[in-house]
Amino acid sequence: MGKQPVKLKAVVYALSPFQQKIMTGLWKDLPGKIHHKVSENWISTILLLAPVIGTYSYAQHYQEQEKLGHRF
Repeated sequence: MGKQPVKLKAVVYALSPFQQKIMTGLWKDLPGKIHHKVSENWISTILLLAPVIGTYSYAQHYQEQEKLGHRF
């Protein structure tokens, strides 16, 4: 009742560096895809970016006022 070695066959998948047809589907109609994504999700983009940009601009303004505050 000893352990018997089991032969395993490994399959290795690789892409040929000479075959460039793999990525063509990503770049086909790229401007159309980008326009479609932006037009569908513009409200989500605004709701995400508005607080980020607002916080960043507030921090920049506060830091500038702090730098100028010691002058007077």
